[in-house]
Amino acid sequence: MPTLLIRNAGILATMDDARREIADGAVFVRDGVIEQIGLTADLPKVADAIIDATDQVVLPGLVNTHHHLVQTMTRAVPAAQDAPLFGWLQSLYPIWARLTPDHVHAAVTVGLAELLLSGCTTSSDHLYLYPNGSRLDDEIQAATEIGIRFTATRGSMSIGESKGGLPPDILTETEPSILADSERVIGAFHDRSRHAMLQIALAPCSPFSVSRELMRDTAILAREKGVRLHTHLAENVEDIDYSLAQFGVRPGDYVEQLGWVGADVWHAHCVQLDAKEIALFARTGTGIAHCPCSNMRLGSGIAPLGALLHAGVPVGLGVDGSASNDSGHLLNEARQAMLLQRVHKGAGAMTARQALDLATRGGARVLGRTDIGHLAPGMSADLAVYDLNQIELAGSDWDPLAALLFCGPVKAKTVVVNGRQVVSDYRLTTIDLQAAIVRHRRLSRGLVAA
Repeated sequence: MPTLLIRNAGILATMDDARREIADGAVFVRDGVIEQIGLTADLPKVADAIIDATDQVVLPGLVNTHHHLVQTMTRAVPAAQDAPLFGWLQSLYPIWARLTPDHVHAAVTVGLAELLLSGCTTSSDHLYLYPNGSRLDDEIQAATEIGIRFTATRGSMSIGESKGGLPPDILTETEPSILADSERVIGAFHDRSRHAMLQIALAPCSPFSVSRELMRDTAILAREKGVRLHTHLAENVEDIDYSLAQFGVRPGDYVEQLGWVGADVWHAHCVQLDAKEIALFARTGTGIAHCPCSNMRLGSGIAPLGALLHAGVPVGLGVDGSASNDSGHLLNEARQAMLLQRVHKGAGAMTARQALDLATRGGARVLGRTDIGHLAPGMSADLAVYDLNQIELAGSDWDPLAALLFCGPVKAKTVVVNGRQVVSDYRLTTIDLQAAIVRHRRLSRGLVAA
């Protein structure tokens, strides 16, 4: 069984239950699983591969709980630059209607590469558009090739403009076909084992693009098959207004009626939850993907993060789509989460370590993973390593861990997923990134120009 030793770490931030930060720390890995952790002097001296982490900070791999990777094709589109959520979507739907399997594969490849280079080792993705023969299989192939741990969510839209929904009819599917394909991808791809590299969740897009019946039936199917549930919820005031007008209740009441609360459910955004809804999520263990950059970009508001955490709601971070954030840097998302709470509630509202907790342990909890999110024996060997000898971090030696957020964002020098080094000296080892970018740019230009 192959072994890996990371040694001489300036700081090894375990994010374990004791939140240990070990100077001159080391991690010994066997067959993709952490076997030992502690001082360099106390761990084995030899391994099949050795990484010298002198003057470097070692973290658990970061966890991204919400994304739309295909949107890397439509960053900074002029018509959508200054619109709120609904207008932003309506500007981009006609472009997304021309997506093909090649677009999906290329977009996912580049989007996941960007995440890996930021230190993210696990990502979910919410793909709810399947035009022109596109399938969830296309993004799963890209994720497998690049070597990231991945939760692919089978999204869907079934209520188009002709039925009072937001998306154009051409982007919707019939509900029987959605449920049938959901069952297919679970059977084909979902891995229930510990240390799984690929899992499936079911994810109708939002209450304004699917029916009440599809929400209910999807929840029933997911629980029959033992997979998680995901959707958008309470993202902005338009979202609240739609729920009240169409369903006569706020979003929290709506999802509770349909079985969309519980420890197997996580919702994206939740910017506009009220106190009653926060209590509901806390009581049921319902998770939230907090997406501060996207929420700011679209003017959706500031999520009540302090109240959510105080109540005990599971919260992780999400970069969201790269057209509503225009970036896929998860360490920067942690930085923005910290800064936005300080703008909202004062300088002491969130510390750097609390934000890093969201990016690691919080994300693992939201995705229902007990094998990632912190470093300890028996955990998956997912690690991100940041070199302190970068100009952005000069003069921060007294607290290099906090400096990753206060001084950042910086990219990871080394990234390990499942014991495999997928980023080495700031370069991906699994794919030809430059070739992927050239292909992506060609496809993106053709898509938007058309």
